[in-house]
Amino acid sequence: MSLVRIASRYAKSLLELAHEQGKLDTVMGDIKVLQESAENRDLYLMLKSPIVNGGKKKQVFQALFGESFDKMTMGFLNIIVNKGRENFLPEIANEFVEQYRKFKNISTVKVTSAKPLSVDALDKIKTKLLASNSTSENVEIETQVDPSLIGGFVIEIGDKLYDSSVAHKLALLRKEFVGNIYEKQM
Repeated sequence: MSLVRIASRYAKSLLELAHEQGKLDTVMGDIKVLQESAENRDLYLMLKSPIVNGGKKKQVFQALFGESFDKMTMGFLNIIVNKGRENFLPEIANEFVEQYRKFKNISTVKVTSAKPLSVDALDKIKTKLLASNSTSENVEIETQVDPSLIGGFVIEIGDKLYDSSVAHKLALLRKEFVGNIYEKQM
């Protein structure tokens, strides 16, 4: 069975159970913490290691997350370890977040700007996006700073890209001049 199918099935099971028991947002918070934690190289390698036994992995989960995670999330982690699927946990967490966003009709928008944007500017962008009908009724904005843009911003919505950066406009202008057949006559 492929990695995507395995991750999708476990994520869907957790999502449905959490929704059924009214703990969806709590479990989502736990999964986000797990997702961020799995970016730690040592934890990631431990999850993927066939040498570290399941009992030790459960102890690590209990030490790291036992106090802060919901019992349902901890139970899910224990089931994953018992089934020998803990090496898929980073992918399961990513898939759970995606399925949660689809379930809650949340569009993720990535805004990259030359300098950090103010809260007011982000609110204006969010308002414009909602008015454009290119997003769902709920918008989650991820921000990133890239000084090479010089000014302006780039918005990514799914596979769509809106580039309003100064660097992009300069590149278009440069392209226009390169193809210009008119030269200055003296």
